[in-house]
Amino acid sequence: MEDSVSAPAPVQEDPRATLRGGLPDRYLTADDIAEIFEVPKETVYQWRKKRVGPPGFRIGKYIRYDPADVRAYVTSRKNADRGA
Repeated sequence: MEDSVSAPAPVQEDPRATLRGGLPDRYLTADDIAEIFEVPKETVYQWRKKRVGPPGFRIGKYIRYDPADVRAYVTSRKNADRGA
């Protein structure tokens, strides 16, 4: 006699997460940037203050990052490292 134990349904990922080179299809927060680059959030704020790192913009008192700009930043860093 077979057990009628069913396997759990696979977790469906948000299809938007595969847009823009794996980045979400929404503006990113400082927390998102810290998670993506595996750095503390304070590092993200220091990058902005020193004008290094991906460019962000203000919406009121909040900082947001366009995923396309983050992707362009990563690409530029890869190219700079290849030329070094």
